Amino acid sequence: MSLIKTKSFELAVNVRGSRDSGITVLVLPGRLDTKDYACFDSHLEYLADKGFLAVSVDPPGTWESPGGIELFTTTNYIKAVHEMIEYFGNKPTILFGHSRGGQVSMLAGAENENVVGIILINATYGTPTPPDADNIKDTFLVEYRDMPPGDKKTEEQKKFLMPLNYFVDGQKYNPIPAMKLCDKPKLIFYGTDDEFTSVEEVERIYASLLEPKMIHKLNVDHDYRYQTGAVEEINRVVGDFLDRYYQD
Repeated sequence: MSLIKTKSFELAVNVRGSRDSGITVLVLPGRLDTKDYACFDSHLEYLADKGFLAVSVDPPGTWESPGGIELFTTTNYIKAVHEMIEYFGNKPTILFGHSRGGQVSMLAGAENENVVGIILINATYGTPTPPDADNIKDTFLVEYRDMPPGDKKTEEQKKFLMPLNYFVDGQKYNPIPAMKLCDKPKLIFYGTDDEFTSVEEVERIYASLLEPKMIHKLNVDHDYRYQTGAVEEINRVVGDFLDRYYQD
């Protein structure tokens, strides 16, 4: 892990591959997940072996990224992505996001001219689901996440007291209109048992998108990181996507 300082944030990142690579891939975790989960390490190693500079990040205010949890909003996550692209030299960049990291990949990727591709794993295509009232304490939502490496559920959990402003801020962002106008290469993974987004919804969204595009179905629920075989399958399909669109 290392800390980088962008214009607005200090961010904890894992970096693999050569800084001389012509393309950077930013791997973006879902809501309150960490860059240190084994699935993201696997993706970084695979991407680096393919010759890319691969970077995963703890979003602002989470895990090892300095600052309070109030920094963690969709607005700031998008801003952090733009600033990371600039930090790594405004090179051609592929955004590779899971869940809410996928939503941010769509929003940032559609508007940033340096983004040349978007990879989504079990992405979230709408605004944040309203919090369960039973989990609200004062003005915070109490949430827990597995400790790294995160390839199985852990008895010890990291606790977050997330301000409800996260949900207010999130209501401003719908990635679908931007994605429908995006003509950059897109690779969409979706899970047969994803509890947040149905197979039918993903296939409908995919049909509405412009070429070039690829889609791949995984026999997983939302948290694919629990299944080593799924992580390896994703790497293989990502490799096919990269070979198709990013070979000289």
